Amino acid sequence: MFAEYEKAQLMERYRRGKAWRAKSGSVNVLSGAPFGYRYVRKTDLCGAAYEVLEHEAALVAEMFRRYADDGAAIADLARWLTGLGVPTRTGKNRWDRSVVWAMLRNPAYAGRAVFGKTMATSGTPGLNRVARLQGRTTPRAVKTVDRPREEWLEIPVPAIVDEVTFARVQQRLEDNKRFAARNTKVPSLLQGLAACSACGYGYYRTSARTARRKIYYYRCLGSDDYRYESGRVCGNQPVRADYLDTVVWDHITALLADPALIRAEISKRLDAARTADPATRQRNRLELELAKAATSITAMIEAFSEQLLTIDELRAKMPHLRARQANLRGQLAALDAQAADRDAYLTLAGDLEGFLAQLRGKATTATVEERRRVLRLLVKDVLIGPEKITIRHRIPVREPAGSGGSHHDPTGTEGDMRNGYQLCWGRGAGPLRGSLLACRP
Repeated sequence: MFAEYEKAQLMERYRRGKAWRAKSGSVNVLSGAPFGYRYVRKTDLCGAAYEVLEHEAALVAEMFRRYADDGAAIADLARWLTGLGVPTRTGKNRWDRSVVWAMLRNPAYAGRAVFGKTMATSGTPGLNRVARLQGRTTPRAVKTVDRPREEWLEIPVPAIVDEVTFARVQQRLEDNKRFAARNTKVPSLLQGLAACSACGYGYYRTSARTARRKIYYYRCLGSDDYRYESGRVCGNQPVRADYLDTVVWDHITALLADPALIRAEISKRLDAARTADPATRQRNRLELELAKAATSITAMIEAFSEQLLTIDELRAKMPHLRARQANLRGQLAALDAQAADRDAYLTLAGDLEGFLAQLRGKATTATVEERRRVLRLLVKDVLIGPEKITIRHRIPVREPAGSGGSHHDPTGTEGDMRNGYQLCWGRGAGPLRGSLLACRP
């Protein structure tokens, strides 16, 4: 009990100590310096500090000037720095656009280094390419989010650019975010779902304009030369977006045509939600910690009754234990509320046939946003390969009647690129007419 109390107390003291040092203007809490500065470690005579590196600071000032005055794009700045042969702060010879974008947003160049800009929160991340290639899901991990601006702690450091130039750069960044071309594009159906089965990178949507119209394609990130120092890492060709969207949506509407399948899936998901290992482990952990907190309170009272603790020590330690007990009870109540919400979904199965009939009636007139909401509930991802497309859906497909013992893969449906497949795979093959998707036994 006392070990847990001391651990929590040390963590709180460590956090308050770093916050106090940041408020007092010490850069010790930053433990590093961005490009243009050199981090000087603290000594017995003085604390840590930022020292301006003249040759790097000149490049930083020129980068801010080009972006604010000359209207240079971030990609142009990345190519300019790469062409100069100057290594990045981590020693790489190639400058990425994300690095330049982060430098343009860093207030340290205006003389205000910031501590506490981000915080760690729990959340379910998306599939990364390693997990996608291995065919597994990512575990629940911790992700980093931005703190509110008013919670930042500013530390004065030597400035490289003036406040006016930094403010103009920030204004242009905000304008780019607001008026970017990506904000006016037509939404795509497979956004965030399409990925390459060869290299594991995601697919993004691009376009090509002909004399009569604009055609959209899904293109693999690994097939772009400019993204990688040694050139492209994947040879997959782009896929016509309208053809692939039709293939996937027709497959999903065929799945929704079976009410028994959907009802079984709803029941399975609710049962899995009630007995899932993460939820069960979380509840067991909270109940165990709640029992430990109650035991600690009882032990503190018994120690005081046996005169092992003074009344001042009891008053100092008891509020922390009481607050911890109330917090654990609140988390258990939240889990119970989530379970009650999941049980409410059972009412959907009562009128499932009517819901599916309404969905089939609107399947041809539904907007892209409505289709995408349905698709993300039913499809895990869509893997695009040179010769086939694999739709890995979340609903296991039952064996059809009269299949002669064959079975379907419960994790997905594969369509081979045989003659008659209606997809355009770059300039090497033209769009063909015929059937859309076939389930391989």
